[in-house]
Amino acid sequence: MSTSAGREPNLELRDFLRSRRARTSPSTVGLGPETPRRHVRGLRREEVARLAGISPDHYVRLERGRHPNASASVLEAVARALRLDTAERARLFDLARPGPGAGRRRTAAPQRVRPGLLRLLGSLPDTPAMILGRRLDVLAANTLAKALYTDFDALPYRERNLARFIFLGPTARDLLTDWETAARGTVAALRLYAGRHAHDPRLAELVGELSVRDEDFRRWWADHDLLEYTHGTRHYRHPLVGELALDHESLTLPDDPDQALHLYTAEPDSPSAHALRLLGSWSAPDPAGRDGGRQGRAGRRWAG
Repeated sequence: MSTSAGREPNLELRDFLRSRRARTSPSTVGLGPETPRRHVRGLRREEVARLAGISPDHYVRLERGRHPNASASVLEAVARALRLDTAERARLFDLARPGPGAGRRRTAAPQRVRPGLLRLLGSLPDTPAMILGRRLDVLAANTLAKALYTDFDALPYRERNLARFIFLGPTARDLLTDWETAARGTVAALRLYAGRHAHDPRLAELVGELSVRDEDFRRWWADHDLLEYTHGTRHYRHPLVGELALDHESLTLPDDPDQALHLYTAEPDSPSAHALRLLGSWSAPDPAGRDGGRQGRAGRRWAG
């Protein structure tokens, strides 16, 4: 990924601004409705410049990735002109004003989950819970989360990744009722991570694999949409217990912003709550150590 630190154009910045400009219709920024004679999708460059109060040449150089010294005030004006949300604004600043060391590929140290957090996951037998790390890697999951999704611990180390499961997992499209919404949100969350860790070699490896193997991922990655996982509702069609609607909450860990605790809960006394309890009864270990038969039955039905 090129940066503006040298003579090469900042291609990531170029593609991001082009995607945001194409997404913004004239009517949403007070320029009137689009007409049939308008051959540009979204705003023209000169319209963005006018809305931002900068010269067209200034904006053109910025969008082409050839303006390495864009001021914070210019970037703020462009963000307002393009109606960028908080995550998109942060992405613009990350791309246009890379910090020291940007452009150098570097491998971060492996992430570890504290023993106390592992005990916390185990203390939630009725709530699917997992800890996601960089690139949406699944660092840990409790028994009910594994029963809901898949046993990530049984997968090879590099395959323990939520994005990889959603796009390449054999059960994901059947499990997630609105798979496209979940999948697009996953791509947007990876894009947000890429803005903060653009030169993570394992991210490049993951994106490359998903782009080659899944056409939807390749197309949505090019959209440059961003999403920060915070909360929402997901709908499932589980092969053991049927339909579930679960509320999702994501809590970033204060001592490691690259780790987040994800919890899935059902409305009390709802059909989803009853289905979740049934799933828990199938997946709970036998206190006498004779759980192999029950878990084996559940695993075989899931695989089928």
